[in-house]
Order: sequence, then C-alpha cells, then structure tokens
Amino acid sequence: MNHWKLKKEKMKEMAIERTLAIIKPNAMKEDVKNEVIHLLLKSGLRIHVAKEVHLTLQQAMKFYEEHKEKPFFQSMTQFMSSAPVYVMCLEGEKAITLARNVMGATDPAQAQEGTIRRRFGDSIEANAIHGSDSPSAASREISYFFSRMEYSE
Repeated sequence: MNHWKLKKEKMKEMAIERTLAIIKPNAMKEDVKNEVIHLLLKSGLRIHVAKEVHLTLQQAMKFYEEHKEKPFFQSMTQFMSSAPVYVMCLEGEKAITLARNVMGATDPAQAQEGTIRRRFGDSIEANAIHGSDSPSAASREISYFFSRMEYSE
C-alpha cells in the first residue's frame, strides 16, 4: 500500500476531517492573521496547506454562488475581493465542528468571549473569518482554492 493510502486510512480511523478557513480582508488589514492562526492551532487543528490570495470580484462571486439570491451577496463579494485573504485547509479530529467553535457565531456581537469573531470581527459580514459549515461544503471549498496536488498529501 502506498504512503497516501496508508495516511488516508489512518485519517478515517481517527475521524480526521479537513475544512476550509479564510481570514477575511478586515482581519488581514488589521494584521491579526498570526493571532487568528494561533487560536486555530491552539484548539488542536493543523494547517495542511495555506496561501494568501487576492480574489477578483468574479472569483468571490463564484465562491459564494450559493448565496447569489440573498441580499448580502453583492456587498459580501465586494468585501471579499477588496483586499488579500489568507486561505487555509485545516485538518484534525472533527475539524469542521472544532474550527467553527473557535471561530464563534457569525455575528461577532453574539459570539462567545475569546472566539475569533468576538475578538476580531467588525460586523456579520466583516467577521474576520469564514469557515466551512459541512463536509460537503468543506470539500467544495477546499477544491475551489487548492489543486488536488496541493491538498492530497
């Protein structure tokens, strides 16, 4: 059995998941990227692969396509393409739930003390970080930003 298959089997046994997190433009501008990463890592998550990107409006619209009929779609896509973001494929046991707990509620005002959104979020839209909300969303979102070669090892 090759190395990748062994690693994949071990991940299944341990219930290891992968999820996507995006440090949003407001947090990047406020230079809190390292603090956000520290909180994610402190929770037990690992960064599998990461990169900084500056989304075009078209890329942001495609990424948030499922929300195109919602009233916030235009402002969200403009915001997400306004400055660089930091995109991370995170992994760990129950990574999706764990990451979302560390991130906090979507609305920073409703998020628990100590969470990323409570500490660094400015509004519901500029809430410092995006996180996948399900295994299917994580799979789609990871593959949107990373080629299979980047995240499969």
